[in-house]
Amino acid sequence: PSVEHRQHKGLNNRAENSHQSTRVRERRMRRFKSPGQAQRFLSAFDPIRGHFHPKQHELSTKRYQEELRQRFEDWREIACLKVAA
Repeated sequence: PSVEHRQHKGLNNRAENSHQSTRVRERRMRRFKSPGQAQRFLSAFDPIRGHFHPKQHELSTKRYQEELRQRFEDWREIACLKVAA
C-alpha cells in the first residue's frame, strides 16, 4: 500500500522524535550541579550561541566564513575586547 516503513531504529517512533530538542538540552544540563544553575546558564547562553552559529547549510563556504568573521568582530566590539596583533 501507500505506507512507508523506515527501517532505522527509532525512525518510526513519533513520540521520541518530537522530544529531540529536549534531549539535546538535557545532555547540555548534565554537567551542572543543579537544574537551577543549568537553567540560568542556558537561558543566558542560548541567544549568544545562536549569534555564533549561522545556518551553515544555507551558506556557501566563503559566505559562511565572512559571516562568522563579521559576527566575531561584532562580539569583540560589544565586549570591548582588543585583538592581539
